[in-house]
Amino acid sequence: MTFRCEQDFLDLIDRHFPDTPGSARPKRGDDCCIVPRGSNLCLSTDLFLDTVHFRRSYFHPEEIGYKALAVNISDVAAMGGVPKGFTMELMIPDNMPDDFWPRFLTGMSALARKHDLTLGGGDLSRSPNLGVGMTIWGEPGPSGRFLARGDARPGDLLFVVGKIGLARVGFYSLEESGNAARDAFPEATAAHLRPRPKVAEGLALASFPQVRGVMDISDGLARDLPRFLAQSQAKGADLDLSYCTSHPEVLLYAQNHARAPHEVVLLGGEDYGLLGACSPESLRALQASLPELTVIGTATNLPGLRLHGDPLTLPGFDHFTS
Repeated sequence: MTFRCEQDFLDLIDRHFPDTPGSARPKRGDDCCIVPRGSNLCLSTDLFLDTVHFRRSYFHPEEIGYKALAVNISDVAAMGGVPKGFTMELMIPDNMPDDFWPRFLTGMSALARKHDLTLGGGDLSRSPNLGVGMTIWGEPGPSGRFLARGDARPGDLLFVVGKIGLARVGFYSLEESGNAARDAFPEATAAHLRPRPKVAEGLALASFPQVRGVMDISDGLARDLPRFLAQSQAKGADLDLSYCTSHPEVLLYAQNHARAPHEVVLLGGEDYGLLGACSPESLRALQASLPELTVIGTATNLPGLRLHGDPLTLPGFDHFTS
């Protein structure tokens, strides 16, 4: 598709994100969107950059648009919130395939409609590299509270909701084999290409007062768990990942690459599952509400992480050293 001017691109976005009655989207010519407020808002922002967060060699355009929005929705989900709207900044290279932007917006707008999200505006710029910047906002759910980190106590159970490690298998399989990995590792590649934001699960967790904080797992458990505990009364954790290392695709990948399954799970990355802490007495009710919830260990007074009693030293993912 050839764009004669910026207005052509704005018209394309309008076709995928039409105005809805009562939406916060600005009228053409307005400088800001107006967000009606009856409660607190949570806001988050993310970048999604070509060759850093995705590769066009195996991401379809629809998947790029979908995932750019999904990773932002996941931040609101981890707060136990309801996503309400977002803004988008597009970095647009020259000589993109004619069908790229319509397909990109098709994937993004389908996910936005699923979550009843309003596109509140944004910006466009020519750029040598493809990229998407987003800011998303949300409101508390029926519980009326957001799930902040920092309240885990010694003796609390640590849990995850989601299949951690699977997205890492998908990423490395796609890096190694390209699109052929979709057939060899279908669940893992789907976990990497089209992660499902766990909004309903976050809302359910927020309804339990005994849940003491949640975060989404985006950089792997080895990196994110210390972050989760950093401001808590608990200083460390004793882990048991027996129930997290049994997925057939994780086991197959680990076997093919002579890696321990727990290493794949711990290093993870882009899981977009939920990590949280709860009081032990609340576990039965939580698992009745969320059958996918898996206990991975216990928060402790003793600093550091231990796996099956042995010190854990895996560094996890870092944007500037990995």
